[in-house]
Amino acid sequence: MESLLVANRGEIAVRVIRTAREMGIHTIAVYSEIDRDALHTGIADESWNIGGAAAADSYLNAERILQVASEAGAGAVHPGYGFLAENADFAAAVAASGLIWVGPPAEAIATMGDKIASRRAADAAGVAGVPGTSEPTTDPAEIITFAGEHGYPLALKAAHGGGGKGMRIVRTDNEVAGALEAAAREAQAYFGRSEVYIERYLERPRHIEAQVIFDTHGNGFFLGERDCSSQRRHQKLIEESPAAGVDEDLRGAIGEAALAVGEACGYQNAGTVEFLLDPDGSFYFLEMNTRLQVEHPVTEMVTGLDLVRLQLEVADGQELELWDVPTSGHAIEMRINAEDPALNFQPSPGRITEYREPGGFGVRVDSAVEAGSVISPYYDNLAAKLVVWAPTRQRAIDKALRAVADYEIKGIPTTLAAHPRLLDHELFRAGEHYTTFVEDVVDFSGLKADGGPALPEEEGTTLRQATVEVGGRRYEVRLWFPESELTGTAPRHRPPRLERSKPGGEDGGMITAPMQGTIVKVSVKAGDHVQEGDTICILEAMKMENEIKSPSEGEIVDLRVQAGDSVTNGAVLAVVRG
Repeated sequence: MESLLVANRGEIAVRVIRTAREMGIHTIAVYSEIDRDALHTGIADESWNIGGAAAADSYLNAERILQVASEAGAGAVHPGYGFLAENADFAAAVAASGLIWVGPPAEAIATMGDKIASRRAADAAGVAGVPGTSEPTTDPAEIITFAGEHGYPLALKAAHGGGGKGMRIVRTDNEVAGALEAAAREAQAYFGRSEVYIERYLERPRHIEAQVIFDTHGNGFFLGERDCSSQRRHQKLIEESPAAGVDEDLRGAIGEAALAVGEACGYQNAGTVEFLLDPDGSFYFLEMNTRLQVEHPVTEMVTGLDLVRLQLEVADGQELELWDVPTSGHAIEMRINAEDPALNFQPSPGRITEYREPGGFGVRVDSAVEAGSVISPYYDNLAAKLVVWAPTRQRAIDKALRAVADYEIKGIPTTLAAHPRLLDHELFRAGEHYTTFVEDVVDFSGLKADGGPALPEEEGTTLRQATVEVGGRRYEVRLWFPESELTGTAPRHRPPRLERSKPGGEDGGMITAPMQGTIVKVSVKAGDHVQEGDTICILEAMKMENEIKSPSEGEIVDLRVQAGDSVTNGAVLAVVRG
């Protein structure tokens, strides 16, 4: 393998390019119009424009990527994660073009990409899944019948997706029809397939996943497990390895099950088998991700292995010798997303104005941003990954808290603000967290938009900040001055207060878009009477669906959007009058 095209962007493109360069492999980056100055384009040996800002015009444009691979003389293609990474047709097209595909065979991707087929494969390998259906459903009555046999809650899940996309939880018969419609619509939007299947939804499980890698010589290796139970909207915020409370017997059983699933589908290269761990110690097959995971660095930190290097070696036909890989210490990864945890993790695209990464022993940052970088609403909102390592889990948590405090990102809200409350929560400290504990018990009230602590509100005052020295010691000082002292005269009117807008941008009955995005569904029409909390429309932005709700009871006197409309941040969507 002499040259490698990385068919991705952001931190994963940077991550892959760096390892490839260390191996003496010529690197080829691709970029969309708005990624022209992105970090991954600058560190690669050469970079090629593949189209417009929308992913469909660039990073999902398989034909254009293959054209660039041919023109650039690439010998191999690494898909990273997301976009085309788990697209079996793309994998097959790469191989048919005479290029090396850095990933599993297209057949394995197809089997594991179809969640129903993957359940069958796991069952054939003797690995039990959560009780569910083996055929997709479009009939609410079928779901209600299943609930009558197995009970609520149920999960309606996209058959060809993952990452919480195309997934809805239902707890009553009345929720079924709407949830089925929403899951199918989101599945179609993200994965191009609308099939949905039914699965029993486990309460308070832990999300445990196994890292495996298979070479082309018939060897398969289990490289340890990760705990990914800290989630919001079924998407991960914190991952760690090893998983707290998983003893050697359970770890061995999980590893054996993961390898059996991989063997059942003829797997090659790196992959992750995901399980749900019930509080009683039982674990169930969930899915297999046929790619490198976002959280792969925690496995690297405890094993000392470079998983990207191993991927490239497998793709190059080399035989792996990983029969006895020792692990050491504990690693934790925190996803730094452009989201506002004080507003229910609402996406927050925009420009980073100030940026400073933490450092020190056992601290790693995988990112592709810097001061001036723009987090675009066109793509996933992951800005960076902060990873720490320490000899013990408690020391890793303490190191993570210190590193988060040292990390500075200004200009947009990020999940940096949330991580101290997650890491230092008593359930997380005790290793007793579960997949919905973030939404169930963690309090994010009082967080400031830029990630700092909340400042007290002062009526009729203006905040001033300064750096001063007293006796040679440096202090950061915050002062609230009365307006009259700043202007020399008493204000005629109360000075305007700067307040955070409510989710959905409601203000006096006017409902505005909280971010740039696309309206995918409108649930009301002009003249309708709505209750407080009723869904007005659904706004899709940064690969997430956001329900925009009515701030009060009243009549829709003005409805300004319809499905398919693109809206800007602050655009008026509707007006409600009581």
